[in-house]
Amino acid sequence: MPKITVNNAEINYKLINSGKPETLVFSNSLGTQFSMWAGQEEALSAHFNLLFYDTRGHGHSEATSGDYSAELLGNDILQLTIKLGIDKFHFCGLSMGGLIGQWLAINGGSKVEKVILCNTSPKIGDEKSWNDRIDLVGREGLKPVADGTAIKWFTDDFIQTEKEEVSEILSRFMDNSPAGYQSNCAMVRDTDFRENLKEIDQPVLIVAGSGDPVTTTEDARNMHSQIKNSQLVILNARHLSAFERPKEFNEAVLRFLGRG
Repeated sequence: MPKITVNNAEINYKLINSGKPETLVFSNSLGTQFSMWAGQEEALSAHFNLLFYDTRGHGHSEATSGDYSAELLGNDILQLTIKLGIDKFHFCGLSMGGLIGQWLAINGGSKVEKVILCNTSPKIGDEKSWNDRIDLVGREGLKPVADGTAIKWFTDDFIQTEKEEVSEILSRFMDNSPAGYQSNCAMVRDTDFRENLKEIDQPVLIVAGSGDPVTTTEDARNMHSQIKNSQLVILNARHLSAFERPKEFNEAVLRFLGRG
């Protein structure tokens, strides 16, 4: 995949530009790579240009030093789209990517058209739990975090019936930079948009997983109540709803973006 330097970091990306009038940008969750969106590529590329990228500190994007912020990662996207000649875009982010999406909706102005916020919340977790995770990765690397990840990300049925897919995404989790993972944990730890959701003017689709233990359906309903122009869809999934339920997820996105 090509790489490009934006905002003082080398970013790995994949652009499917089929000459469509609209572009949809995807942002991965903490610990994944843009390959997590493989189930969206075929269905959605028939209607939109698609831009996938590895968030700074993930996959094949550069892991710059220090704590990251929603502003830093949001500006990565704004500068990436400018360099690629994309004037306006729709945005879809899951979990950490959903925090970036909230920052973009609040700060991105007219560049950001419609926003899909998946399995996310304006505030995810608490300071102690994120500091504990940062310390654990510093001492022991990513493996102890990966060991408990599948049950948070996927329903029990999916873990049993789709063992290869689960194994593949956990393998990619281990391919990430431990230092980059820590830097992104700091971003999630420090980000809090609870007082800013009312500032979002763009149309927003909120996607939740019925069994998500990380960002719950209650979190999703609270966001829906505060974002004035929003819709809510709940899928039978845990935290990685787009990966676990691609067909239903894609149908919801296409309806929201006027292609359903």
